[in-house]
Amino acid sequence: MRGMSTILIVAAAAAFTPFSVQAEEKTLTVYTYESFTSDWGPGPKIKAEFEKTCACTLNFVGVADGVALLTRLKLEGAESQADIALGLDTSLISEAKATGLFQPSGVDATAVKVPGNYSDDTFIPYDYGHFAVIYDTQTIKNPPKSLKDLVEGDASQKIAIQDPRTSTPGLGLLLWVKAVYGDKAPEAWAKLKDRVLTVTPGWSESYGLFTKGEVPMVLSYTTSPAYHMVEEKTDRYQAASFSDGHYIQIEVAATLKNAMDKDLAKSFLTFLVSPAAQGIIPTTNWMMPAAATSTPLPDAFDKLVKPGKTLLIGSDEVAKNRQAWIDEWLTAMSRK
Repeated sequence: MRGMSTILIVAAAAAFTPFSVQAEEKTLTVYTYESFTSDWGPGPKIKAEFEKTCACTLNFVGVADGVALLTRLKLEGAESQADIALGLDTSLISEAKATGLFQPSGVDATAVKVPGNYSDDTFIPYDYGHFAVIYDTQTIKNPPKSLKDLVEGDASQKIAIQDPRTSTPGLGLLLWVKAVYGDKAPEAWAKLKDRVLTVTPGWSESYGLFTKGEVPMVLSYTTSPAYHMVEEKTDRYQAASFSDGHYIQIEVAATLKNAMDKDLAKSFLTFLVSPAAQGIIPTTNWMMPAAATSTPLPDAFDKLVKPGKTLLIGSDEVAKNRQAWIDEWLTAMSRK
């Protein structure tokens, strides 16, 4: 019905509307996470730059976080209004492919270079970052130096985390604990829960609690302190460097099979990995760019924690075990 209504509108207006206005009737709908679309996120700048080139309207639809994005797409199925899904990560790719909702992008992504040299013909990386515990240096004088330190440390020093059922960072922490502890992950969660002040649906809520001073630690990214250094001119908030490694998140975008304009969708994904768009990502999404940027990274990025070991569980293994691992987490976190 969406396609038919568009045809009727254009046909009715054709005799009275200049061609340039007709061209602007094209709309590309991108489902993504809320922080991407926020005023300070990359969404507004990417929208402005892409609309200069596409004679179209770029429409962002925000949901709480990346896992919630996949859940919404599953619920909507082939009736989804989304042309592009932006904000899934490599942990969810096998599960996303199994829906049958996505198609190969057709995008030349040879410029994309991410840790581990991940590549895919459907899901195109646009940024990446390592998860980290961000702490307030005015409150935490001896931050944890490993995941073991975090799990077994002072229970009075609380942390805000995200729900792995709705949030890609929350899922990232779940996989981080699994990568380090393996079969002992339930025991690790049983200990860590005493340090967890709250579990939020998405990243924005938990990071907001942290910056308001309601919790001295939060699960975020090694790149998060760059925001505070660049925008707020402060070194107050820092990432704890973990000797047992940091779990990586590689964020991706892909085209839905029912996209109204496949060429327009391809153009957007091509733009997303172009130097112009990649130059926007570091100082708005506060992640590492997946390809060359049009501008150099701010000096603050040189001061960030550089993980000595990158952790990543394959997407197929995650798809096979995600629900069981979430059930482990729920059981451990609900124990009194």
